[in-house]
Amino acid sequence: MKNMIKHAVCAALLGGLGLVSPPAPADNAKTLQTSDGEQVYQHVCQGCHMSEGQGAVGAGYYPAFAGNPNMASAQYMALTILTGRRNMPSFFEYDSSGDLFWFTRVALSDEQVANVVNYIRSHFGNAYEDRLTAADVKAMHP
Repeated sequence: MKNMIKHAVCAALLGGLGLVSPPAPADNAKTLQTSDGEQVYQHVCQGCHMSEGQGAVGAGYYPAFAGNPNMASAQYMALTILTGRRNMPSFFEYDSSGDLFWFTRVALSDEQVANVVNYIRSHFGNAYEDRLTAADVKAMHP
């Protein structure tokens, strides 16, 4: 009973963040209802990287985006989102039924990944003009 309540509370909280329940019980990844880069950032990224992209240190290390030389590579950023890196989880769509914390999984589409990378690379003191496309992201799938 406790677990059912905990899962219901988590589902309600995630629903408030714009996440929806998966269509089939076997698919535990959640999807975001927008492809706008700024909104993807606000719903998925800013919890760790902060509202101004300044990063944070605490339970983990969450790098800042401003002044970060890794932001020069759109491919580096997209691969980090797709495959994860250090304490950052993967946001690639896959069957996460074996994940311990299944309720925290968010699967981003190729368009969402491209848009959030482009948003980060053109905000927070960054001014990179080259753009990543959904097709570019698709070619990087693990």
